[in-house]
Amino acid sequence: IALSGLNAASTDLEVTGNNIANAATSGFKESRAEFADLYASSLQDAGSNAVGQGVRVSRVAQQFSQGSIDFTSNNLDLAISGEGFFVLEGTDGSLQYTRAGAFNVDREGNVVNHANDRLQVYGSATGVGGTTTFNTGVLEDLQLPTTASSPSPSTLVSAVLNLDSSGLVPTDAFDPANAASYNASTSTTVYDSLGNAHASTMYFRKVGPNNWQQYQYIDGTEVPPNGQPAGTPFTLDFDATGSLASVNGAAGTSALADPYDPGNGASPISLTLEFVGSTQYASAFAVNNLSQDGFTSGRLSGVDIDPEGVVFARYTNGQSSALGKVALAKFNNQQGLKQEGDTNWSESFSSGAAQLGEAGTSSFGQIQSGALEASNVDISAQLVNLIIAQRNFQANAEVISTADSVTQTIINIR
Repeated sequence: IALSGLNAASTDLEVTGNNIANAATSGFKESRAEFADLYASSLQDAGSNAVGQGVRVSRVAQQFSQGSIDFTSNNLDLAISGEGFFVLEGTDGSLQYTRAGAFNVDREGNVVNHANDRLQVYGSATGVGGTTTFNTGVLEDLQLPTTASSPSPSTLVSAVLNLDSSGLVPTDAFDPANAASYNASTSTTVYDSLGNAHASTMYFRKVGPNNWQQYQYIDGTEVPPNGQPAGTPFTLDFDATGSLASVNGAAGTSALADPYDPGNGASPISLTLEFVGSTQYASAFAVNNLSQDGFTSGRLSGVDIDPEGVVFARYTNGQSSALGKVALAKFNNQQGLKQEGDTNWSESFSSGAAQLGEAGTSSFGQIQSGALEASNVDISAQLVNLIIAQRNFQANAEVISTADSVTQTIINIR
């Protein structure tokens, strides 16, 4: 009996020691030793006269309580606040699960942990209306782009501005080099299909009450309205309230410019000039908004991950794109998970099958980027457990010592 007590106390010491050893291990979940008494089956009918046969370790139970969230300076460090596990694909192709979110990038751009297990995400795709959707039925590796992103040529220049209705009509013939031949101008940068930047300039010239001409230039070369000869301006007509009534004599707020060949091997730049929201009031010329939809190529400059697990890649050209959505898993019986080491668990018959989902949905917790979940080990409580286990070990050792003394006394009877 005392020997079973010694074994149980020794196991308790081992479990407590392992908890203390992993007090600083991110994502670690403490365990506790649970015990059950032993009775010989042949004495089941003995009632109150039955003498116990000692103790056994019934199980070592994992405790999946939430650990504290510690913030870091690495955006790829992830912590789950609430239920769920990160899904990893091991080097042998098997799926493993973890709460330790210290991730980095390998030489191929895969997001991995210290054991080179690859973080699994739901892949992104473009849905109806250009929105980003995620294929939640298929897991794939999260891989950061290692090459430059493709450029996108400019196709739209949007200008929201006010033209001064009290301005004078210039008397000089229009000449972009002569500031007296126009009333105002503004510029922006547009891009060709190879990502080269080009200066796009708009010149505005008043020709009469509520009537304006707009000359479009790219890199100092005039770009007339589509299908019109050089020297033909765009026309902007306003109504009596100062609102834009027509562009190039047609109702609407936009017009297509003639294609411009940059002469560098890129495709011609075909711009639509849009003036929606522009006005003609008796106040100084003002550009309230001037934008275009093109961009040059760019390299990855950073990664952001939102609380729902969507991974955004930021590029040096100011663009961003969704690379995927971090997959989470949960189990009906977390304590049935098999411990694999490296703060990983694997599915077992006792745990039940993994239930995959997304952060912030159902009972899944949210993801905190730039943070790690600390071990849930309470050092103070473990030190108390250590004292209790030591006391139990000593008490059982004393039982053995006492039994030895009694035995020795009996042997010495003459």
